[in-house]
Amino acid sequence: MARDETTAVLFDLDGTLIDSAPDLGAAADQMRTDRGMPSLPLDRYRPMAGSGARGMLGVAFGIAPDASEFERLREEFFRNYEARMLRNTRVFDGISELVDALRARGLQWGVVTNKSVRFTGPLTRALPLFETARAIVSGDTTPYAKPHPEPLFEAARRLGVSPACCIYVGDDERDMIAGRAAGMRTVAAAYGYMGADADVTRWEADAAIASPLELLQLLKQA
Repeated sequence: MARDETTAVLFDLDGTLIDSAPDLGAAADQMRTDRGMPSLPLDRYRPMAGSGARGMLGVAFGIAPDASEFERLREEFFRNYEARMLRNTRVFDGISELVDALRARGLQWGVVTNKSVRFTGPLTRALPLFETARAIVSGDTTPYAKPHPEPLFEAARRLGVSPACCIYVGDDERDMIAGRAAGMRTVAAAYGYMGADADVTRWEADAAIASPLELLQLLKQA
C-alpha cells in the first residue's frame, strides 16, 4: 500500500464503523407489522443495511426506487428510523481500539458516508467514538454522494491533507470506486454488510481486512 505517506484515514459509517443494521431493519420491519404483514428476521435485512432506505424497503416490500410509491414509503421509513436510530446501534468490536491506535500514531481520522446529515449528526454526536473525528462528511454535505469522489475530496480539505495521503475504508464497492477516483488508497471492510451478492475480490481495492484491527498491520507495511 505504500505510496505517499499516510497522514489520515477516512471511514464509511454504516457497516464499517457502526453496526446500525438492527435499527435500520427494525424501522423497515415496523412498516410491515403496521400493515399487518409478518415480521422478517434481522438476518434478512442485515446484508442490505449498507444500502439504506433502498436496501431496507427492497427487503421489506420488494420495491425498487423507481416505483411510484417509493418516496412516500422512504419518508415513512426515515421517520421510523429517526425515532429509534440509537436504540440498538453500536460501534463494531475493535473500532475504538483502532481509532486510539491511529491517533497514537499521529494520524487524523474522519467519516465519509452517504447517510444524510439528518441522521449522521445525531448519531455522531451521541456516540463518544466520534469526539475525535476531524471531519464528518454526510451524503448531502456536498452536491454529490459516493461513488462520486467529491465527498472524499471535501473530507481531505477539512483535514488539510492531500487525498493521496489518505486511506479510505468501506464495506461497499461504491466506496472503493469513490476512493480510487479521489486518488486515495482503498481498503475493503470485509466484516461489514457487503451486500447480498458482494464479491470483495472484484472491487479492485488496494487491500481487504476481515476485522478492524487488521488495518494496523497494513499501516505497518505501508
